[in-house]
Amino acid sequence: MQKPAMSASLAGGSDTIVALATPAGRGAIAVVRMSGPRALEISALHVVPWPILPRVLELCEIRDRDTGTLLDQALVSVFLGPRSFTGEDVVEISSHGGHYVPARVIAALIASGARSAFPGEFTRRAVLNGKLDITQAEAVGDLIDASSSAMHRSALGQLDGGLSRRISGLREDVITLESLIAYDIDFPEEDDGPISRDRIIGGVAQVVSSLEALLGTIPIGEIVREGAVVVIAGEPNVGKSSLFNSLLGQSRAIVTDVPGTTRDAIEALIDTGQWPLRLVDTAGIRETVDTIERIGIEVSERYLGAAHIVLACADDEAALVRTIAALQGKTSGSLIAVRTKSDLITDSSEASEAFPEVETVIQVSAETGEGLDRLLARVDQLLTSSAGALPLSEYPILTRIRHIRGIREARDEMIAFSKAWMEERLPSPVAAVHLRSAAIALEGLIGAVSTEDVLDRVFSTFCVGK
Repeated sequence: MQKPAMSASLAGGSDTIVALATPAGRGAIAVVRMSGPRALEISALHVVPWPILPRVLELCEIRDRDTGTLLDQALVSVFLGPRSFTGEDVVEISSHGGHYVPARVIAALIASGARSAFPGEFTRRAVLNGKLDITQAEAVGDLIDASSSAMHRSALGQLDGGLSRRISGLREDVITLESLIAYDIDFPEEDDGPISRDRIIGGVAQVVSSLEALLGTIPIGEIVREGAVVVIAGEPNVGKSSLFNSLLGQSRAIVTDVPGTTRDAIEALIDTGQWPLRLVDTAGIRETVDTIERIGIEVSERYLGAAHIVLACADDEAALVRTIAALQGKTSGSLIAVRTKSDLITDSSEASEAFPEVETVIQVSAETGEGLDRLLARVDQLLTSSAGALPLSEYPILTRIRHIRGIREARDEMIAFSKAWMEERLPSPVAAVHLRSAAIALEGLIGAVSTEDVLDRVFSTFCVGK
């Protein structure tokens, strides 16, 4: 089903749009943002004094156009296009917070000719006006949604154009190969002679290698975006929920002396400073006839199947051996043996030699906090070992499905071209179609070639006002 009003207004950019750019609710300040060709004209009907100097905050009165009623005293700033976020004239009104005041201000601006913005429409206009490319626009959304330092660093690097520059460079390399083949086809008898096949093969191999390097960041990107699944597993009443609460820093899980208290998996995100962790407290591993507890154990086993790291918890050596044995075959994640309630024990035992995949037992105490830093450091170490070290911000990683699909498509087209070229089974003009397809796949990622449906998908999850 078509959305003509939305498509026309966004593509043409002829409307002046307005929205609340800060979360609704009680607060000190609410920012109302307006952008478009009539932003200054509409502001002149409500802002006193007017006009005001661009890029200077002015304390102004916001009044109703028809009645002259004072709506608020607010700080107003003006950004003239193209030197603004959207590339258009932008007016931002920093009114008092709450629900009523900003709603009255927005209603007044709409009554004078603005319309409510769609989700992500301000950023979309920035893309359409050449202020950002699509990958940078996506980074704006990632930065807003960032819940860990790793995601924050990744989003800032992408917003700075790190991924865009990498993709643009690869696109230029593909276009260079296209031009060499076109020259060879059109001018085969020029003074320079035919293009060396080895030169083409070497250029293709270099591009494929670079694309593969980007695809190699997928495991890191998945963890950065979603968090590594770290499951706390063990028999009932060994301190799993207490450990969960201690690592989280608050009481999310119910802690009692009654075995089987945890009936369902409880999940929370924590940030170690290096990796984001999806910490999961699970039902105790044991045989039970209790239907509800059995369901909880089945949920725990599903989490174990998806886990990157499993903390095998027990409060004595025998229970630790039983727990590790029970986890065999249920997870492909790395195991960390955790001896809980270390404040109640004095020995420093090692993991059983029967389980060589487990190294030194880490002793922790939820009561005193002993061993928690060491445990998190071990989790970071294992994640870095399995997924690879987090690259510096200037080295991009792939965190979005759209990027992964585009890079894979380009890689596959380059490989198809290489095979056809080396086997000489297709005429050069036909084989070169693969190069054109690879270039188009890369162009679609950065918006060199874009369609309305691509833009709709990119901005569908953005908040209104951004």
